[in-house]
Amino acid sequence: MSSTALIRLVAGREISTRLRDKAFLISSAVLLVLIIGLTVFQVVIHGNGSKATIGVVDGGPASRQVLQQQGKAQGTDITVRTLATGAAARAAVQDGGVDAAVVDPAGTAPRVVVQKPGDPAEDIVRAAVAQLSTARQLAAAGVHLQPPPEVRVVALQPGSAGPSQAVVVAAIGVGLLYFLLILFGQFVAQGVVEEKSSRVVELLLATMRPWQLLAGKIAGLGLLGLAQILLIAVIGTIGALAFGLVSVPAQVVGTIVSVVLWFILGYALYAAIFAAAASLVSRQEDLATVVMPLSLVLVAGFVIAVQTVANPSGGLATVTSFVPGLSPLIMPVRIAAGEAPWWQVAVSVLLMFAAIAVVVRIGGRIYAGALLRTGGKVKLREALAGEGV
Repeated sequence: MSSTALIRLVAGREISTRLRDKAFLISSAVLLVLIIGLTVFQVVIHGNGSKATIGVVDGGPASRQVLQQQGKAQGTDITVRTLATGAAARAAVQDGGVDAAVVDPAGTAPRVVVQKPGDPAEDIVRAAVAQLSTARQLAAAGVHLQPPPEVRVVALQPGSAGPSQAVVVAAIGVGLLYFLLILFGQFVAQGVVEEKSSRVVELLLATMRPWQLLAGKIAGLGLLGLAQILLIAVIGTIGALAFGLVSVPAQVVGTIVSVVLWFILGYALYAAIFAAAASLVSRQEDLATVVMPLSLVLVAGFVIAVQTVANPSGGLATVTSFVPGLSPLIMPVRIAAGEAPWWQVAVSVLLMFAAIAVVVRIGGRIYAGALLRTGGKVKLREALAGEGV
């Protein structure tokens, strides 16, 4: 069989094995539930008491505009409904068709109809009536108000208005990316140790070379990870757009694509490292000792990424976004915040490709040199001195 066919065979075996693995299925279900739960939570937060319908009798376009302005000032989205008479206003409030109704809002004797005194919509109507009354009296006195000037905001500290939608999406995506890198890195490592301890690897290496086995493992689990993150991204994007949680779909979708691409680079790097590290031991009990340092690097990258959300232009964020292994978790946030020029992104990607090439070469040699050595923990020097790939 050709190398491509052997790699495809190993990749298919990895995919079918993980699809029957309860841990993988449970982790996938938990991630989907978290994304759906986060979407529902955002809908509840943004939709709690933020909308109201107000009926208007004998009110012109100015009344409609002022009511909507007052609602916006109080954090409520106002829908204005035109009613014919005062009796119709009373009936609309009584049957719940509107939250409140105002009769002759710009006149000299306006009145408001509500279900109970103190209703939040009552405060909006009162403020609108006061503004309309002031405008009417000034007009009667010959004073015509001009539209207020546009206020130009001068921010002394960048980012003081809070993170944008794209940055929030990038932060969520980086958290997901961090979880998947650890999860699939552990899958790769556990698979290597299982095959080594059960001597299955000896049968596999009778028909293929170590690098073909390693490439198949990385490709198979990588395809599963990519499918998982794409599924979550699609569900999250559809939910956010359907419920109106994002107002700039193109920018948010671009951020999601960026996170997915950085996942591919990060996975290629860490999968090779996890596989090489796992090949140094023969028991699951010893696996934690070799993968713990790799997990700590990912934890450090995630912590820095969280700090980058608050300060994407800071020195720590800028420097670490060029460090291979950390850049997949940090650069997506800087890109979403608009703080990463194209040349910085290009340099970071090139450094990742270079690191992947080096890690695959050295890691493959360690993998090949240690894979058939059982009994205890293989020293790194002995593995590097073994048969290469």
